[in-house]
Amino acid sequence: MSKKLPEPTTRPRERAFLIGVEIYGQNGLLPLEDSLNELALLADTAGLDVVGQATQKLEHPNSQTFIGPGKVEEVKALAEELQAEVLIFDEELSPRQLRELEKIFRDRVRIIDRTTLILDIFAQHANTREGALQVELAQYEYRLPRLTRAWTHLARQAGGGGGRTGSVGGVGLRGPGETQLEVDRRDIRRRIDHLKAELEKVRTHRLHHRLRRKRSRIPVVALVGYTNAGKSTLLNRLTNADVYVADQLFATLDPTTRRVELPGGHLALFTDTVGFIQKLPTALVAAFRATLEEITEADLLLHVVDITHPNAIAQANAVHQTLAEIEAGHIPVLTVLNKIDRLNDPDRARQTVESFPNSVAISALTGDGINDLLTVVGRELYERYQPIAVRLPYKEGGLISTFHEFGQVERVEHSRGGVFIQGRLPGRLIARFQPFTRLPASEEAPAGDGYEHDDQELIELPGYGPDDEDETQEA
Repeated sequence: MSKKLPEPTTRPRERAFLIGVEIYGQNGLLPLEDSLNELALLADTAGLDVVGQATQKLEHPNSQTFIGPGKVEEVKALAEELQAEVLIFDEELSPRQLRELEKIFRDRVRIIDRTTLILDIFAQHANTREGALQVELAQYEYRLPRLTRAWTHLARQAGGGGGRTGSVGGVGLRGPGETQLEVDRRDIRRRIDHLKAELEKVRTHRLHHRLRRKRSRIPVVALVGYTNAGKSTLLNRLTNADVYVADQLFATLDPTTRRVELPGGHLALFTDTVGFIQKLPTALVAAFRATLEEITEADLLLHVVDITHPNAIAQANAVHQTLAEIEAGHIPVLTVLNKIDRLNDPDRARQTVESFPNSVAISALTGDGINDLLTVVGRELYERYQPIAVRLPYKEGGLISTFHEFGQVERVEHSRGGVFIQGRLPGRLIARFQPFTRLPASEEAPAGDGYEHDDQELIELPGYGPDDEDETQEA
């Protein structure tokens, strides 16, 4: 009789203790309590159990330990009492602060910050080679200035006696930890250079795909929003796709593009992108440049908002901040207020719609409002025209022909430097012409300069002109 093998066991989750700080005069997007609640969700997504938390109000962060010395001792006692294995700070720690905290807590607990936690979640959820490369690059670039002996693999294995020794500049012998630290730094820099080269290939590959899409003249709609707002669920609803969906933060990282038929037989490509979050690490924004370019090259952005979330407006503001950081603020935005199926009072959805301009209320889960959404998307891409005046260099022949083919041309004037065109363009094309909408003062057409003039002033792109008025009208 064969012996029964033991059942496989799940590795126990580590116990985490959270630390949040409120700095006087610095109002974050979320209140301290809500920010810590979000940090707890991030910890759960990373596979950690939160066992406690501590907060402190400061005029400014402590340069050595971020929190004050007294609070450090309090946290030390609480962490020991609760048997915490990880301390998570809700802010990004400087290299010096991390080193000092590691000295104080020694090997009793691991010290990480919000950025490290998010990077770890991204590493767990990156399923494609591109995603893995992007996350690895972000991790190394963040880790490099924070490298200490505790990070070095050979020094730990050597135990102080089996590492490398050597001399530099005739100064004399140095310990194994210090020498290994330099070796690790050099290896990391070499790895960073390799990852950047690989991602540049990915970026070039994506660029070719986008050029092919533009030649096909099918507009691109990018889904953006706070993490867990329901973007992947919406893409699945629109396209019967099989994008992974889970009720957790950053469930999907890799962009997915699907074709959608709009009312009237028009087509559009919908792309699901990585979710945003407040305090999104700078290293991630840089590493995910190739992916985020899918947003910056879109014709229309669908900003998906979870209207059931108590901090929906703050989350929306965080998304707008990130869009500005990646220079996508000029692209037309349609706000999609999602999860209305969770509202007990339908009037609340209507009230929320009124607080968001150019918005549609839907439930991606049940399909409620989807037909209205597609109708509005079709109108934004194909029917709604916006006034615009541009000066295009002759080398931009493709844009010149696009304006004539798809736009309503009201004025055309040729000069030595290029062609001036005034008229109206479909909303999906506005972003492509935006770099040419601000006419240099020397090139604006004053009266009597040989241009044909009417009584109407030149109209710039809405949101970029002096009045910032929405002159949009339907064709």
